[in-house]
Amino acid sequence: MKRIVLALTVIIGFSMHAQNLEKEAKAEIKALEKLIKKAEKKGIDVLKEKTTIRTAEVFLEFANWDEKNVAINEEAFSKVASYKKDAHKMSLELPDFERQDVILMLKEANSYLKLLLKKEVFRKDSPKVDWKKAKVEEDQITYNGRPVFLADYTWKPKTKKLTEYHGDQDGFFLTPSYVINEKGDFSPRKKTELESKGEGSLGFIFMNHKGVPNWAEQKYGPGFSMREDTYTAYDIDNPGAREIQEKLLAAVVPYTAGKQYSGLGYMLCNEPHFYTYNDKKKGKLPWASGGVSHYTIEKFKVWLSEKHTSIEDLNKAWGTSFKSFDSVRIEIPIDISLKGSAMWYDWSVFNMNRVTEWYKFLKEEIQKYDAEAKVHLKIMPNLWTENQRVHGIDLEALTDLSGIIGNDSGAEHKRIWQKQPYEWEAHYSFGWRELCMGYDFMKSVSPNKINFNSELHYLSTNRSRDLYQDPKYARAAFWLAHSYGMTASQIWYWPRKEDGSINAKKDLKGYAGSNNQQPRLTNEVAMTLIDLNAYGEEIMAMQRQRKPIRLFYSKTSAINKTHHMDDLFELYETLHFEGTPLGFVTENILKTQKKSNWDIVMVYDTEFVTKDELSALQNYLDNGGVVYVDSKSLKKDEYGNSLPKLSQSKGQLLVLETPEIYRKEGLELLERLGSLSKLELREKKSLGTKTCIWKVVENAKGNQVLSVVNVGKENATISVAMKDGQEVVCKDLLKGIQVTSNPTLKPNEVYFVEVLVKK
Repeated sequence: MKRIVLALTVIIGFSMHAQNLEKEAKAEIKALEKLIKKAEKKGIDVLKEKTTIRTAEVFLEFANWDEKNVAINEEAFSKVASYKKDAHKMSLELPDFERQDVILMLKEANSYLKLLLKKEVFRKDSPKVDWKKAKVEEDQITYNGRPVFLADYTWKPKTKKLTEYHGDQDGFFLTPSYVINEKGDFSPRKKTELESKGEGSLGFIFMNHKGVPNWAEQKYGPGFSMREDTYTAYDIDNPGAREIQEKLLAAVVPYTAGKQYSGLGYMLCNEPHFYTYNDKKKGKLPWASGGVSHYTIEKFKVWLSEKHTSIEDLNKAWGTSFKSFDSVRIEIPIDISLKGSAMWYDWSVFNMNRVTEWYKFLKEEIQKYDAEAKVHLKIMPNLWTENQRVHGIDLEALTDLSGIIGNDSGAEHKRIWQKQPYEWEAHYSFGWRELCMGYDFMKSVSPNKINFNSELHYLSTNRSRDLYQDPKYARAAFWLAHSYGMTASQIWYWPRKEDGSINAKKDLKGYAGSNNQQPRLTNEVAMTLIDLNAYGEEIMAMQRQRKPIRLFYSKTSAINKTHHMDDLFELYETLHFEGTPLGFVTENILKTQKKSNWDIVMVYDTEFVTKDELSALQNYLDNGGVVYVDSKSLKKDEYGNSLPKLSQSKGQLLVLETPEIYRKEGLELLERLGSLSKLELREKKSLGTKTCIWKVVENAKGNQVLSVVNVGKENATISVAMKDGQEVVCKDLLKGIQVTSNPTLKPNEVYFVEVLVKK
């Protein structure tokens, strides 16, 4: 009996505490609403405060649902390695955690609006973007004649409560099963949906490739369905794949052409990957890897006959004795023990080529019915920034092919299952390699296109989540991404329905600790976008900055070397904290873009290149270019044959060794050429390495605008000065007041100032 009484007492106590917290939150909302009315009368932009109130209202409802559904949340927490032990406790505490977070968020908003009313701080107006009127124009999205940046969430319900302030993205889902029979008839239900859809708001067409209709397997199989654990669950080399897509796109695209809801393009595939390798030593097939069909092998034989001048040439490269190209045999998945061999190289390149060819076909089919259509792919940038290359994704070719730079860039910030620390944890608060290096590469390939991250993984992934994450992290990640090229995003993710219930169709494994349990973090995303849109011109200027230093990227070395991208990142990281925009060149970029776009090409630890890659570098030198190279690079062709050395010709060829010497020589050359910023930023390095990423542009008034993000795990003290010695005053652009030019930035803190010269 005593236990029952005690339990009831605890329950009543929890209930009263929850009611008190909700009452306090609602009082804060009323107080903020009163201040908003005063501010509006004084002409102060209150988009931030109205957004914060909506965030608060939404998450108070979420908290109430969580209080009534402890068991579901406990199940979700139990699926996360780092939360499993405390799953029950965390599920009980979650509702009040959310309410307390809401209260803190509202108090901060109230306090700041009071400062605005007292004119102790100032705010530049930011547009409340109407997604029905925003347009994609070349490399930006424009609203009311100004560049803007947009964000929404995957699976967020399309209700006014959730779309008014947190994104109003539209679109249409497209899948092969909408072709209901082999005659090519289109689903009547989907046809009716398209006919009645109207213009909609800015969005994209999601092309799904998992739902293969039953009739297709019977007509094109057996074996038409394959790789069903990936997002392309059929054989792209089977002629039936093209037949289905021809019928599907002919039925759909005439309806979607020119609509606002297709303005962000046609996403040709969700996270494409075609891993085709094995690791027999480990005794199991690696993740997402698989075999190919006889159609693919026959294509490969044709490709080999075009790549090699004769079967004797192939046999010499491969160390084989095939009598003809028709008799060529290769085991796919190819074993990783062959990495570095000619066979491995040829298969890896072919795998990329056949995949690129498939997406080129889809683009051409779409543009038959929508000539102005832009296409993109949700490419995982780590397929480029990391070392593997047997996945079929040629990021350069696919970015070049696309009208919009597509990706699902992510950034890990908290280990939730891996026991060993990531390399970035030694110095940084989060892993920025994929974000910064990936975007620098894609913007180098296609500088004049918007960048659409259609599944943004900065807040959470299955491997990285933190319920107690400081909202500063959200600002740091989004600020970096937009200054590096991102234009629009669909954030991962929003698995709750409007009433707070978890969408039963979605996997609970990725839910616990994600943004739908984090009011302040979710709100900070909205606040950051509002700030970015207030200074859209300055952020676009950062995206458009000339990249005077270019790192040479060779697909050949990336395929043949085990750790090539780690080696390239070593140089990139050394150069990354100098305030000088970095870019990349490839054979194709050297051939097609103006060499005046950069000052130096740096070749580092790039042992293998094709003769065409070497020729492109030599041609650049012949035309007066500057190349830095080390003694390891440009030694062998794709098959290990020796190559001639580069000749200085009319250009400048310097043989250097360490990344630090590359950095020193490169910055000295840029200083002589006048290609460096007028500003100087010095950083006190507590961990022995720089951690402040900074960019400088000139605004319309001719003043320098400085953006700094401390990605370090510790505080960083910086000093800002003009190189010519003139005294400066720094104005915080988000607060509109003078601030120190010698700040100490906390981890993930953003410093965004206009630098004025004292008169």
